[in-house]
Amino acid sequence: MSSDTASASSSALRYQSGFGNEYATEAVAGALPQGRNSPQRAPFDLYPELISGTAFTAPRHEQRRSWMYRRQPSVVAGRYQPYAQPLWTTGGDRDMALPPEPLRWNPIAFEPGVEADFVDGMRTLAANGDADAQSGVGSLVYLATRSMGRRAFVNADAELLLVPQQGRLRITTELGLLDVKPGEIAVLPRGLAFKVDLVDGPARGYVCENYGAQFRLPELGPIGSNGLANARDFLAPVAAYEQEEGAYELIKKFGGRFWRAPAKGTPFNVVAWHGNLAPVKYDTVNFMTIGSISFDHPDPSIFTVLTSPSDTPGTANCDFVIFPPRWLVMEDTFRPPWYHRNLMSEFMGLVYGEYDAKPGGFKPGGASLHNAMVPHGPDEEAFEKASSAPLAPQKLDNTLAFMFESRYRFIPTAYAMNTAPLDHGYADCWAGLKDKFSAAA
Repeated sequence: MSSDTASASSSALRYQSGFGNEYATEAVAGALPQGRNSPQRAPFDLYPELISGTAFTAPRHEQRRSWMYRRQPSVVAGRYQPYAQPLWTTGGDRDMALPPEPLRWNPIAFEPGVEADFVDGMRTLAANGDADAQSGVGSLVYLATRSMGRRAFVNADAELLLVPQQGRLRITTELGLLDVKPGEIAVLPRGLAFKVDLVDGPARGYVCENYGAQFRLPELGPIGSNGLANARDFLAPVAAYEQEEGAYELIKKFGGRFWRAPAKGTPFNVVAWHGNLAPVKYDTVNFMTIGSISFDHPDPSIFTVLTSPSDTPGTANCDFVIFPPRWLVMEDTFRPPWYHRNLMSEFMGLVYGEYDAKPGGFKPGGASLHNAMVPHGPDEEAFEKASSAPLAPQKLDNTLAFMFESRYRFIPTAYAMNTAPLDHGYADCWAGLKDKFSAAA
């Protein structure tokens, strides 16, 4: 059992280490029952409540669930009424006629005078699959200018993977608190109540809304037992409960629609919990990058942090891939990513720095979409530079790009195509690539 304790007002947070662990933590000593999950009368007259992230009969190695011991159960809430959030859409719009060409968006700017918290500031750029069918993902951005305060959010449709790009976040969940800054990520389980407060001003970032199988660490195969993202570097919160009195507004996403309900007290009232379904955060600086030390640029799968599998082995519902600082030492090799057409669809974002395949056109806070079998690769500037560069060891530094890669075609939203800053000249970055072929010896 964790010896760490915390209240929701703690300024210096503590964490438990590991991914998918059987965690155990209590904010008040003795609050966690011993020897059983649901005693006739729980310690301190707390209410036992189970949250199940998988079916009861899922294989043991896939089971995800946690027992919570709380001051009031989550059933204590008012009636739900519809809530408007038109820019956060779910699944792909199959009626949209999307040409098979690459797309790119410039960074989405904060609108002067527009105030929005994490929920209201969310907008879907592209999505696929179906939340009710539990397949596919959505790729979103958030622009938040205020904290959620006395509002809490529950996503019954999907697990959320947050990639902050600007501004630190204080994420309060039923199971404890996470502080997450750009360069770190957070994974929030489906159905878990949380709120996001801003630490140092307006915040912008990316979100993967995963309707499918939960994210897990990828298999390592020939890499062996160590490498990529190590389980010990994921951090889960210790138990913490909010002590301030007062009403809350609950916002729930359910079946692609949004609902609101009043609550007389905080949903963040869990005094102790144990289990292996938990929010976690991860600092990408701890990623053990694998690369070639002889020749050729390996497949980007070597940069996979987390994967959501599909029913086809090796073909993911979603892979979360990062491109962090790393050494390039390959000999006689074109070092940036090669030109390719991919069975998988790729939604990319840039957290900070410069992406080596698009040194001028891809900006932090922007995004790109290369759907299945849509050709893409380095722009003209990157190609010419890499084709003649001296192949001394080179450190790519001060850079962090990422990719949500899915077996399903991403379909942009009407917002993405009509309102967001779509780069209509994106394809021009390849227009100068000339036919240099010569059959002469």
